[in-house]
Amino acid sequence: MADSYWIYGLGFFAQSLFGARIIVQWFHTEKSGRVASPILFWQISLMASFLFLIYGILRNDAVIIFGQSLAYFIYIRNLQLKGVWNSFPKISRMVIPMMPLIALAYVFAGPSNTWQNILSGNDFTYPLVMLGAVGQLMLNFRFVYQWFHAEKVKESVFPIGFWVISAVASVFIVCYALYRIDPVLILASSMGLVAYVRNLIVALRPIPA
Repeated sequence: MADSYWIYGLGFFAQSLFGARIIVQWFHTEKSGRVASPILFWQISLMASFLFLIYGILRNDAVIIFGQSLAYFIYIRNLQLKGVWNSFPKISRMVIPMMPLIALAYVFAGPSNTWQNILSGNDFTYPLVMLGAVGQLMLNFRFVYQWFHAEKVKESVFPIGFWVISAVASVFIVCYALYRIDPVLILASSMGLVAYVRNLIVALRPIPA
């Protein structure tokens, strides 16, 4: 039971960082009157993503593991597009990209029961698990979509579609989290949904003439 508290504590801390990044982004958006992409958003995202990846491994949750493994590197790319990645110490630029790879190596090459527990704990034939997988894929696809758009305009920005995908995916994740009885995901996805809808409202607001 004590181990469970530590695991949930890690999950809540990671999600609190995800929540903090949304608050930072939301604050900058309200301040500028347009959807913003602050550097601090991507810096917090990077830290939170790694911690949540570890949480996913400890919870034997393949949905979280896959999603965070993908998003982590997109966060790095956005820091590059913001022009701040090269300001990181050289050792940090070498170590940071390796961190999720080391965690994944533990999953595949560590104790034999690790991968077996992950597989046995994720029955993708069950509708709500599939819904969670689709929701997590959407949450990470939104960053692929954002990345594609950012590369196109050569700037780290959030297109309107990013917020639409975020809102729909959050609804899916809440349903999945209720099935998993995962308070971390329930709270985080519910709060995130409010911020996503607000950003969508700002993005669709007519620009003053």
